[in-house]
Amino acid sequence: MWAVALRTLRDPEEAADALQDAFISAFRAAGNFRAESAVTTWLHRIVVNACLDRVRRKQARPTVPLPETGFNEPATPRDFMADRETRLVINDALDQLPEDQRAPIVLVDVEGYSVSETARMLGIAEGTVKSRCARGRAKLAKVLGHLRNPDAIANVPTSESKRQREGR
Repeated sequence: MWAVALRTLRDPEEAADALQDAFISAFRAAGNFRAESAVTTWLHRIVVNACLDRVRRKQARPTVPLPETGFNEPATPRDFMADRETRLVINDALDQLPEDQRAPIVLVDVEGYSVSETARMLGIAEGTVKSRCARGRAKLAKVLGHLRNPDAIANVPTSESKRQREGR
């Protein structure tokens, strides 16, 4: 549950708060559980809903973070390991996705849930999960193309460039 909340919200404090909200909601709704699915699926759905609620609230009251560097701030040494840098780049790329695409990608591609489990957790059709994952993966491929081929910048063709090649 923690991993889903953390990967969905990208902020440990927000994820902890969302998880706490989710478990309170689960406790209050325990009597309404109909056992039509696994308890873990039901709990994951509650966690995802709590995360999405926090995202919506945050969008309603946007905040601007303070800069992490500035006058009299210590310089960050650039000796990070390559995999740590890659994780940060991927997290940034995930942050660029709309929430409706990020949640299915996190659940399917990062957490390893099946499309049907993800559909149940998010309360959407399996086809919707597949299409949102496909659109999100296409956007990620464009943003992360340099990881696969460092010599090319965003070497993934866009739908516009495909249409131009096909003469449409």
